[in-house]
Amino acid sequence: MRRQTLTIALVAALCASTVHAAPQKHKSKPAPPSSAAAAQAVPSAEDKARIQALLQYQRDLVTVSALRGDAVHLLGAALLARPLPDQKPEFTFHRLAERAAAAPAAGPGVTWLRLADCEGNNCPNAEMLKELQTQAADNAAMWMLVMDEAAQKNDDKGVRDALSKAAAAKTYDDYYGIGLQGVASVVGTLPPLPATMQGTQAGDPKTALGVELLIAFGVANQHPRPSLKPLLDLCNADRASKDDALKSDCLKTAHALEWGSSPIGRAVGLHIHGELDPSAKASTDNDARNLAWQIQNYAEIGYAALTDNRRAAPLLDAARSGGTELSLVLSTLRTNGVAVEAPQGWQPQTEAAPASSAGH
Repeated sequence: MRRQTLTIALVAALCASTVHAAPQKHKSKPAPPSSAAAAQAVPSAEDKARIQALLQYQRDLVTVSALRGDAVHLLGAALLARPLPDQKPEFTFHRLAERAAAAPAAGPGVTWLRLADCEGNNCPNAEMLKELQTQAADNAAMWMLVMDEAAQKNDDKGVRDALSKAAAAKTYDDYYGIGLQGVASVVGTLPPLPATMQGTQAGDPKTALGVELLIAFGVANQHPRPSLKPLLDLCNADRASKDDALKSDCLKTAHALEWGSSPIGRAVGLHIHGELDPSAKASTDNDARNLAWQIQNYAEIGYAALTDNRRAAPLLDAARSGGTELSLVLSTLRTNGVAVEAPQGWQPQTEAAPASSAGH
């Protein structure tokens, strides 16, 4: 069964955990696509028409939501506008994000999303990163961004200083839930254009709720996140065994990630915890197995929701209610009657390196 590019994008969005504010310099060069894969990537005329309808629907949502004055809807409009070309100045990501930041109840989550208000090598937005250090000094995720910047400049002292500050932080929140809440609140304010549901194939959304789900999670997938590779490089077992202060800061930071907002953050935290504290490894390995189970089932529910309104409606409602990415995963599993703990003996089909976070 062939899944369309847009459908694949949603499934990726539902289990994506490595999207960054800018292309990472840690990535290795990807292998070129095969000729068969390239041929499948070429959209048909029907696909093109549907994509254009989806883009027009997105433009219409931006135009209508730009009339709002609250931070949630303005932020959602900004995120919807970000990938759209040739927007009028008042409907651009930059302008709408500015308005969201000036709206009542705007906080560090809006500032975080403005990290993406940048271009090329100037990403993430340096002014927003500086502002976050004032707004969210107690958030380890923000210090991971600072660590990324230092690592890219080969500033070892800056990397170590960022780790110390992350270790002293009380939370880990990459504010994905705020961005998703904004976009999910905006989609559905207008009915999708009929053409967005025409020319579909198996697995493509054929209802208004399916289209809303596709756009909400597809746009939210562009959320800026820190690369956690510098943290993994610094907190490896060999280094930590020779430096008690480093080991202590790594374990404190790992604890924040384990109990933070992000599945990928939790995976990294569990990995570091298990590597540096052998007495906890059996427990962290079990928790990591449960996390893999949760993400696999969450992705399957999300894909099924594209064509099943009974699943799409509660997933959209949960997204609109706010919360964190990890809380959304767990609530979705419970809503669909899926246990949050993996069955005895279950193992992931493939065992990937834990949270290299070095790609999209």
